[in-house]
Amino acid sequence: MKARELTVEGALEFTPRVFPDNRGLFISPYQEEAFTEAHGAPLFPVAQTNHSVSRRGVVRGIHYTVTPPGTAKYVYCARGRALDIVVDVRVGSPTYGRWDSVLMDQQDHRAMYFPVGVGHAFVALEDDTVMSYMLSSSYVPENELALSALDPSLGLPVGEDAEPVLSERDRAAITLAEARQQGLLPDYARCQEIEKGRLRDAAVIADA
Repeated sequence: MKARELTVEGALEFTPRVFPDNRGLFISPYQEEAFTEAHGAPLFPVAQTNHSVSRRGVVRGIHYTVTPPGTAKYVYCARGRALDIVVDVRVGSPTYGRWDSVLMDQQDHRAMYFPVGVGHAFVALEDDTVMSYMLSSSYVPENELALSALDPSLGLPVGEDAEPVLSERDRAAITLAEARQQGLLPDYARCQEIEKGRLRDAAVIADA
């Protein structure tokens, strides 16, 4: 499995080896050794797994979690094709306001790691696109916030392949600047404390 650092600080892309044969193919979307080498610690204890099914043109996000508690994610596309996007919404981050994207499809089977505090969005590029998530914390409705994926100041690549289809909540979401003005964005230093806490906990477990 190959790992690559993305433009957003702390976000990672992973590309597994694909093993095809006359029956189909085999892949491993998450591999602890490769993840640990790239990130410095194994993946978080998984509190919840999700998957979504979307038709072509659907845009989900930008979603992020109140921090603390914060949520880290490991995401891959189990079927179809999507552009997965990470947005740095952590105030004080060296890459605040920047974003990066990864094309997820059934050829390369890439995955992404989203550190605590960043925003997540994706665009479904085919019908019946399935996105699968591993999350570090359980879903708590009042902790889940949204920013506009159509915010012109961000310039995300949405609506380029098809007319964007959004939920009412995502269509009504505020811009990054409005969220910052209202004090709704995560603090980078606090997010880093949570990430480093996981590294310390993993080291203690390894030494036990």
